[in-house]
Amino acid sequence: MKTKTYVVTGASSGIGKALIQRLGGDNIVFAGYRNKSHEDELRKISDNIYPFYVDYAVSETIKDACGYILSKTAKIDTVVNIAGCVVAGPVENLNIDELRRQFNVNVFGHLELTQRLMPVLENGKIINVSSMASFGIFPFIAPYCASKRCLDMFFNSLLIENKKNIKVVSVKPGVISTPLWGKSIDENSKYFDNFGDYSAEMKYVIANAQKNSTKGLPADKVVNVILKADRSDNPKLSYTVGKDAFMAGLISKLPQGLINKLVKLGIRLKIKSVK
Repeated sequence: MKTKTYVVTGASSGIGKALIQRLGGDNIVFAGYRNKSHEDELRKISDNIYPFYVDYAVSETIKDACGYILSKTAKIDTVVNIAGCVVAGPVENLNIDELRRQFNVNVFGHLELTQRLMPVLENGKIINVSSMASFGIFPFIAPYCASKRCLDMFFNSLLIENKKNIKVVSVKPGVISTPLWGKSIDENSKYFDNFGDYSAEMKYVIANAQKNSTKGLPADKVVNVILKADRSDNPKLSYTVGKDAFMAGLISKLPQGLINKLVKLGIRLKIKSVK
């Protein structure tokens, strides 16, 4: 198997870290991180791993990161966009600056990084770790759902439009045990006091996130699908990972009015289960 060159964002934990541990032995991997304390840890995984700092909320860091990558290689085989965050809350009370941050990190950051790397991606692949949230049936995390749907839409257009024979894949996991859940609670905690009449619903959202951090599928389940898509000459446009993601896709095809009734009923029942 020939050595390939990868760019992986969100590489310091969860799915990203599990992926570069699998790739780093035989391939060149540029590994993106946001928390600078993880740089040395990434280097220790393999001599083939080249960590780079990027904060998708700050465009200048994307420019610098791509400058670093392009100074080291003239060809990239696959870009795997994994970095992300979750902004939660009822739409009525959403902080608009936080909503903008959601799209900067989950959409615009991925787009800018990919655009800057396009000149060396000819005949390559872009694999985006989207989410079952992109099916849009989950209340109180509308910013996250919308950002993942938006990501899929932009990159599907890129697939249709590009003249460089670049294939684009969307991987949609269900609940995966990763630090994302704990991080999302920490990042949203300063807004929890502003939810007013929605305090019971948000109590459930927090409890559910805490449960997901340990009860979801292991990150390697997603890594296996990413590698399957990467190795395929003709990968599918979209893959779901987990029974919950598969079911979310099916439910999303129902009439919207019926979906709304089912979701409202589900939320009422789940709120009662939270003590």
